[in-house]
Amino acid sequence: MEDETVVQQEAQRDEEGQGQPQNPPPELRRRLVVSLYVGYFLARWSARTWEFSVALYMIHLWPNSLLLVAVYGAVESGSIAIFGPIVGQWIEGMDYVKVLRLWLLFQNLSYTVAGGAVIKLLLGSDLKTLNVPLFTVLIVLTNVAGAIGMLSTLGGTILIERDWAVVMSEDHPPKVLTRMNSIIRGIDLSSKLMSPVITGLIVSFVSLKASAMAFAAWAIVTAWVEYWLFISVYSGVPAIASSNERRILRANTKTVEATTHAPVSVSIVPGTEEGSQENPPRSRNGMFKIVDKVSKSSFFEAWKIYVNQEVVLPGVSLALLYFTVLSFGTLMTATLQWQGIPTYIIGIGRGISATVGLAATVLYPLMQSRLSTLRTGLWSFWSQWCCLLVCVASIWVNKGNIASYMLMAGVATSRLGLWMFDLAVIQQMQDLVPESDRCVVGGVQNSLQSGLDLMGYLMGIIVSNPKDFWILTIISFSTVTLAGILYTVHLYHLRHHVFHFEKIPLLNKFVIKLLPSRGTM
Repeated sequence: MEDETVVQQEAQRDEEGQGQPQNPPPELRRRLVVSLYVGYFLARWSARTWEFSVALYMIHLWPNSLLLVAVYGAVESGSIAIFGPIVGQWIEGMDYVKVLRLWLLFQNLSYTVAGGAVIKLLLGSDLKTLNVPLFTVLIVLTNVAGAIGMLSTLGGTILIERDWAVVMSEDHPPKVLTRMNSIIRGIDLSSKLMSPVITGLIVSFVSLKASAMAFAAWAIVTAWVEYWLFISVYSGVPAIASSNERRILRANTKTVEATTHAPVSVSIVPGTEEGSQENPPRSRNGMFKIVDKVSKSSFFEAWKIYVNQEVVLPGVSLALLYFTVLSFGTLMTATLQWQGIPTYIIGIGRGISATVGLAATVLYPLMQSRLSTLRTGLWSFWSQWCCLLVCVASIWVNKGNIASYMLMAGVATSRLGLWMFDLAVIQQMQDLVPESDRCVVGGVQNSLQSGLDLMGYLMGIIVSNPKDFWILTIISFSTVTLAGILYTVHLYHLRHHVFHFEKIPLLNKFVIKLLPSRGTM
């Protein structure tokens, strides 16, 4: 009977095709996995609340213009674009516990400071006219604190999504990582769904000041809870501790190699053959030194690593989707409010958008198991593109708020394809990027995304009149189209075809019927 059971277990393992080792890794303890998810939810809630609220604060402080909204977005995206690769390298070379402490300290402290600055601005509604220097200082403080908070959030996102999720699922069947990716993305989208709704209700039925106070209080309270949850995961999962030891060893090895290969200065005695050679011009030497320093900088090294990855085209395609105003971001939120859409309706619309995105986290594992990660990305991308056609069509509708609701509907429905595409690209990176480059590639990817996001905000600064939002819509749709073309080219380069037409039942039957008829002609 025991032999029969063993044979059945082996047959079941072969049928599943997982190729698991004879000594499978221990099961992930449910309590620790839940702790990871809850801690990540609290961190993402803060980020998503600020992301939604800041647009409302800025459009309130400077009505009838997207200028403050666009300037804030440009500062935030620019800081991530510049410092994102450095953050990735910094995480790769630092102990996990230090990363956790710095991430949670800077994120929650920055959000508290930004919330406090906004409260002061809202309480002094006449500061813009009576005390311009103070108004300017508070706006700058809000921008800088918000940017630091988002940079800290980036560090946490890289750590959890690109590192810990992969490490915890190592030596387990591939479906474990797929499921973790879907749940983590679902947590992010749940925060994106609920936080705008709650913020919108507070703003609509209490006040804008109350929402800022609630946000600052939330940042203070949750910092300690998040740290306790993440430390419990770090202490309870042996794979994370082992990964931490490997990363410290890699960092020490790089330090030793850098010291060993440090350049040695050699003095040339005047009059010798070397000393008699004509020295190159000083300006040329200076230029070479600058080029050499830039080529050896952390920023440049991180980009070299990224460009050499097999998944560079999917990464660029995903990043191009950030060069858009067709999302419930600050520019579109401010425009909708200018058009007279109530705040709570915008919050509900954003919530519906996130609900559609949550459906993507359920649908993605099903499609990925049947189509492959690469092809799931293709189908999901072009389904998103089709939904965005509704946003383009809204430009020519001039009947009250119908155009605004068409814009919201097109964006909301497109989130299904968008988030499935996002999951497909992330999983390709997790599968194909080496462990030693994982955080660096994640940092550069977020930097590239923020760079293109910055360009979107620069568009908002140039085209700052909400009446001209249609121009931003056309540019955004064109960029999305370019992203789809790049991803399709990448797939064709790998597979030498785009679609399996023979697997489409109706088309296959048509071809079978057509071929004999040609033979009889």
